Amino acid sequence: MKKSITMMSSTALAITCGCGVATGWYSLTQLALSGGPAQVIPIFGAIVLAGTVPTVIIKKTVESRFRDFRHSMSQRLDAFDKHACINIVDETGNLTEVNEKLLELTGYDRTDLIGQPVTLLYNDLDSKIAFDIRENLHSGKSWKGETPLRRKDGREIFTESTIMPLFDPAGNWSGSISVRTDISSTNELVAERHTAQTLYELRDDIWIIDSGMETVSYLNRTAENRFNTCRKDYPKRSVSDLDPSGDTAEVLASCRALVADGKTTSRFETVLMGAPVDVSIKFLTGAENSGRYLILISDISERVEQEKQKSAFISTVSHELRSPLTSIKGAMGLLLSNSAGDLPDRAISLLEIAHRNADRLILIINDILDLDKLADGEMDIEIKEVDLSELIREADQASAVLQQRFGVQIELTGTESAFPFNTDPNRFLQVMTNLLSNAYKFSKPGGTIFVDVRDEGELVRVSVTDEGQGIPLDEQHKIFSRFSDMTNSDRALKGGTGLGLNICKAIVENMGGTIGFESAEGKGARFFFCLPKVQSAPSSIKTLDVKRCA
Repeated sequence: MKKSITMMSSTALAITCGCGVATGWYSLTQLALSGGPAQVIPIFGAIVLAGTVPTVIIKKTVESRFRDFRHSMSQRLDAFDKHACINIVDETGNLTEVNEKLLELTGYDRTDLIGQPVTLLYNDLDSKIAFDIRENLHSGKSWKGETPLRRKDGREIFTESTIMPLFDPAGNWSGSISVRTDISSTNELVAERHTAQTLYELRDDIWIIDSGMETVSYLNRTAENRFNTCRKDYPKRSVSDLDPSGDTAEVLASCRALVADGKTTSRFETVLMGAPVDVSIKFLTGAENSGRYLILISDISERVEQEKQKSAFISTVSHELRSPLTSIKGAMGLLLSNSAGDLPDRAISLLEIAHRNADRLILIINDILDLDKLADGEMDIEIKEVDLSELIREADQASAVLQQRFGVQIELTGTESAFPFNTDPNRFLQVMTNLLSNAYKFSKPGGTIFVDVRDEGELVRVSVTDEGQGIPLDEQHKIFSRFSDMTNSDRALKGGTGLGLNICKAIVENMGGTIGFESAEGKGARFFFCLPKVQSAPSSIKTLDVKRCA
């Protein structure tokens, strides 16, 4: 409306100017001319000027305004071109024009895209979107929505797009123009916000602590409840301030140990504020030796309670089974010794099988009871001064039956003279018996087992080496696990419970030592354990440490 009024005002002004010029012309020529010309020229000239002057003025005005309009539109389109990604597609679906913004976003050159199908910008799984858009445009409707695009390097980006159909002068569909805005960063921010919301609502604690000042950067809802704090109160406060009781001291000590040892992860179980928890720590390195500790704490009260109930049940059942099994084994032993008279050879053969299996069941029950004691921290460790050489020879004599059964010899090294040592003789013999038993079972007939005792200063190292099949590399990680069974073992034929090495590890570590092995498949195995010459008193053994070993 305003433009119409302005145009009308301009036209009226032009007509007024034309009339003024015509009037001036007429007056001047009337004065200057006489006779016949004075009758014709003034009138003719006035008519021409009255029509020409307004036309010229209006034309100049329109041209000036059109130039201004074109300049204004050019500026707007230039700004639009720099802000948005634009591409034009012809009626065959091929790209005919792309702007620099689109090339910059996708990483393509102009020659990569011009003349190519627009589906080049979509992943195979997303190409259906292009066809859906095309069908929508054919109906004469614009399309708006989110479109994933494929960069030249294969990465996917997301754009908010408006795609409009194009028509030729005859009204026929001739392609489309697409205007896109990159929203990848926005999507990432939204995803991060959703992730943050999820972390905040987790039932496990999440702490993020600055490694330098040990101040808290983040706590999720569960952690806030544990410390009885809220988001506006805890930032930049130390963990010690949030927990005056000092229960978090072990967690902080583990964090410091990570940096000191040059490690990045740690995991352990402990008791935090009265509840048993599993603690997982990840050190996130920052600039100039700074960083953050990402701490995940899971309450394992329910699991611990279930383990206690399971352990109590197993212990009860094991105790109830051991007495009748011992009686059964004793009765079969009497029968085999002909206490009830001579028996047929077939009956003796069956009794021997039953007797061996009764032995195996009793061994399993004893191992389970030992594990139960270890888990509860109740295994008795009685440190005495003994002759270590004599203990090794005693273990050798105890395995004489296995030596005859498997046809394997044994060589002792380092036991030639007395070796005074402080240890629990019964537990030491239990470890040696288990290691020798495994060595016999996995040795080849006619092979040799080497037992070596070495004084290594503050430690004593005992090793048992066999010439058997060795341990496959992909199974070595489970060698000290409960009920571990190697693919090259035959427990039914050779016996064993799968608990011996697990018990050995627990006993050795409870006596302050370490245990390990070296093996290559087909080249035998060497199991060794080291014990300190000065061992800890039994009262210093921690239940928590025992559980980790077991």
